[in-house]
Amino acid sequence: MRTTVTLTCVRCGRTFDRWKATHEQAMKRGRKIYCSPQCNSLDLQEQSSQTISCDWCRTEFTKVKSQIRKHNFCGHRCAALYSNTHKTTGTRRSKLEVWLEERLRERYPDLAALFNAKGAIGSELDIHFPSLDLAFELNGIFHYEPIYGSEKLASIQNNDHRKFLACVESGIELCVIDVSWINYFKPARGQRILDILVGVVDAKIRRRVAESNG
Repeated sequence: MRTTVTLTCVRCGRTFDRWKATHEQAMKRGRKIYCSPQCNSLDLQEQSSQTISCDWCRTEFTKVKSQIRKHNFCGHRCAALYSNTHKTTGTRRSKLEVWLEERLRERYPDLAALFNAKGAIGSELDIHFPSLDLAFELNGIFHYEPIYGSEKLASIQNNDHRKFLACVESGIELCVIDVSWINYFKPARGQRILDILVGVVDAKIRRRVAESNG
């Protein structure tokens, strides 16, 4: 007759019964005693995690060891602040902007495109297609959160508003894309923004063609 033994979970401390033969096999293999797969999984997660300090605010937080990088941050805000204050001289444009320019020039080789140019409205536009009267602004976290205080945020947002009005006066359709969720660049993240840009540009081209044919 099979017999059971009463055991105590090493994680939650709950007592439970298990077949004696099953328990003996587990002991031979050097396994710990868990009452459930959930406790086993949680314990493994904790063992694979490590407490580290945020490279910006020094707050301690837990991160899976395999995800620990050279620089680690407790949240999106700290990652953005660190990135903004550690730019190398002469690299004001973000990796995302450079990557998008390369992809857009590949996709539209015969379509004139300006990047970070001020000629159209006297203020910089991130991406501008003059022949389509179409422009894009890629707004990061500093356009939405008071990273450097409420006065600085108000100044940035007022400038954004003036830029929008200048585009309206110049007959330029301005599309603002929120990229504040991108705390560091990856091609997959860039692709999401590129898909939005291409969708708008292609739609604009189709409208222009339809107008010319109409």
